[in-house]
Amino acid sequence: QVQLVESGGGLVQPGGSLRLSCLASGNINSAYAMGWYRQAPGKQRELVATISSGGTTNYADSVKGRFTISRDNAKNTVYLQMNNLKPEDTAGYYCNANRRSWGVVYDYWGQGTQVTVSS
Repeated sequence: QVQLVESGGGLVQPGGSLRLSCLASGNINSAYAMGWYRQAPGKQRELVATISSGGTTNYADSVKGRFTISRDNAKNTVYLQMNNLKPEDTAGYYCNANRRSWGVVYDYWGQGTQVTVSS
């Protein structure tokens, strides 16, 4: 089992910045791909950014150039640096860890952290 705990959310004004952290524990290793997803009220959960075990990153078009995902395997932590935040970034942000091994998919989610962008 893998446990994921997000932190760093909060209320920020438009144009501000936040850094989210996701601490992984349990049976986790660097072979897992990690990602951040978000879900706003009344909307489906959507991908924000992912980072592979090798460090390859992928971003939603809506956050490219503003958000940066990174990972510190020694600390079992993945980060999401969010700059120039917009009201439409308001959502619950969820950390994900996943890997495939011998045909079995291992997929874990955190409980989420709320980000609210408002003046």
